Amino acid sequence: MLVKISHHLKNLSKKSPAIKKQFFPSDRENNFSKRAFIDPLLEEKFSPIKGLCQKYPRRILVELTLNCASFCRFCTRRRKITDIINGQITKEDVDKMIKYIKSKPDINEIIFSGGDPLVVPNLLIYALKKFSNLPQITIIRIHTRVPISDPKLFNQKVVTAFSKIKQSLYLSLHFEHPDELTPETLKIIERLKKTRVILISQSVFLKGVNDSYEVLKKLFTRLAELGIRPYYIYHCDLVRGAEHFIVRLKKRWPLCLSSVKIFPVSLILSTWLIRPTDAAKSRYR
Repeated sequence: MLVKISHHLKNLSKKSPAIKKQFFPSDRENNFSKRAFIDPLLEEKFSPIKGLCQKYPRRILVELTLNCASFCRFCTRRRKITDIINGQITKEDVDKMIKYIKSKPDINEIIFSGGDPLVVPNLLIYALKKFSNLPQITIIRIHTRVPISDPKLFNQKVVTAFSKIKQSLYLSLHFEHPDELTPETLKIIERLKKTRVILISQSVFLKGVNDSYEVLKKLFTRLAELGIRPYYIYHCDLVRGAEHFIVRLKKRWPLCLSSVKIFPVSLILSTWLIRPTDAAKSRYR
């Protein structure tokens, strides 16, 4: 996996070991077990057309790009996240997605991910306009780390486009540690709060980064104070090259129970999610 680190994160990493561990490569990435998978969620199997994945009847995942502002070393899609050339999506590709969705009337939710859709703002704006014009689409989700990993890339044109969406529009901001709540990121959050976007967050439970009650409490409390609903905290997927980030479950469960008992505000109780490794289920059938 290639290395890409924004100047913003390079500066933060000088004083934050948690940020440095997320983005700077480690020799441990080359040590992986036979248990690990290149595509743990079998997304390739469920991709009928380029840039689109459908694993569930009512929602689809749209990968507008395989590029990001910076590359997280624990990325589930590290198998292809740096394959920027083959991952390029055009307006014609988006039009093909529209045609596919129209043939599946049960689909009502679009999830923009990648890569990071905010690094291709013009294409995102085009796709938002196209998808939001479909009567069957009632929910739109956009997952991004741009406000955290490289705030200067945040585009005002995208904010304007957000305000024109009639459907429920959720923006999922990917936070791992309180050190990511910088003044630059906070300014973007304040701009987003002036729109009709519903702000939620997602996190990945990472060994040596946020695998402590104190860190998660500080992060989730601050997010709730900022008007961002902590939504998911994922168990790190069993992806090849990222196993050193995985926290053993016997450590995680006590932390989960402590969160329920001690977190002072119910709004900061994020859903703890362990995604079944579809590749593993397929292997052992």
